[in-house]
Amino acid sequence: MDWKRISFFFLTVVIVLGAIGATSPRLVERIKLGLDLKGGFEILYTAEPLAAGAPLTKETLTQAAESLAKRADSLGVAEPEVYPEGTDRIRVRLAGVENEEEVRALMSKPSVLTFRGPDGTVYMNGTDFVENAAKLSYDPNTKQPIVEIKMKSREKFKEVTTKLVGSTLSIFLDDQVQSTASVNFPIDSDSAIITQTSVAEATKVAKMINLGAMPLKLTEKYIQRVDATLGTASLHQTARAGLIASILIFIFMVLYYRAPGLVAAFTLITYVWVLLAIFDFMNATLTLPGIAALVLGAGMAVDANIITYERIREEIRAGKSILSSLKSGSKHSFRTIMDANVTNLIAGIVLYYVGNGAIRGFAVITMMSIIISILTNVLFSRWLLHLIIRGNLLKKPSYFGVKEADIRGL
Repeated sequence: MDWKRISFFFLTVVIVLGAIGATSPRLVERIKLGLDLKGGFEILYTAEPLAAGAPLTKETLTQAAESLAKRADSLGVAEPEVYPEGTDRIRVRLAGVENEEEVRALMSKPSVLTFRGPDGTVYMNGTDFVENAAKLSYDPNTKQPIVEIKMKSREKFKEVTTKLVGSTLSIFLDDQVQSTASVNFPIDSDSAIITQTSVAEATKVAKMINLGAMPLKLTEKYIQRVDATLGTASLHQTARAGLIASILIFIFMVLYYRAPGLVAAFTLITYVWVLLAIFDFMNATLTLPGIAALVLGAGMAVDANIITYERIREEIRAGKSILSSLKSGSKHSFRTIMDANVTNLIAGIVLYYVGNGAIRGFAVITMMSIIISILTNVLFSRWLLHLIIRGNLLKKPSYFGVKEADIRGL
């Protein structure tokens, strides 16, 4: 018996289980729950420009969605989900909201952009700018990032800057200051330049000005509410069902495949742990479709082990040695496993690019689970089996659930 390999096998198992036991409670506690699990409400808005006949572009709709997300953040809503849909709709999902009416009233107000003096006096508003006129540029001399803004009225801008010479002009969006610039001299031009310290800040200011120059009217198309109690009940029922299913799967794998079944149970636990760790790293939100994708991925992971073990058992029944059966079974089952996983991966990619919202979340977790399943339940599982078989720990066919009477002589 090769004690070096055997020791390395058990050391790996102990370290991984120790890491799982130490980090799992925190990972579970840090998981952010979506609307369907935590409770809250979802609103679908239709958007239209306040000015009759004004265009509604995809860029403007995206900027409006970003503005709504920031507005929700300012109201204390944790991790709001806001994204544009189609050509004139914005979907908003807000989980864990208690003051629903107040939030809804503030969310649907048009974004208001104003240019104000140091005393708070409003000198210009969004309608004074040409639509989508703000853009990122660079000072030709200093190479510093700047924001160039095109005005509708050259005379009005000259009048405002004349009044504020030696003072400041601040940009406000929804009564929140976004940027402040010094006015050193009257500007007799239909363009204004705001110097920024970074490209990111300049891009942000340009977006704010463009959004405020074309405020949108948002109308609720429909609203869907999820009670917090219902969401909690769904989570508990789903967790209970997952736990029972996992226990039954572990029992089946161990009783039917014996020693490899224990390895499969261990790698399946590792798979779930790695998936949760990556989920936490991505700061993602867990929803019922996401749980469905996780369960589907667990099924794919178990299936990968079953395909491999069945192939190994067939090789043992054919009269090959345990080690030869492992090599041959792993080799011949790998293509089948990869075909199934690649097919699901392609389906996940298509769902991500075609779908939106919950469908995209399902697709992302599906793709993640497939990749992690290949790493844990194919590569990691086979490496562990190689350790214990090469270490001569599993010498008998019965350890693989194969009866001596079923083995055919070569």
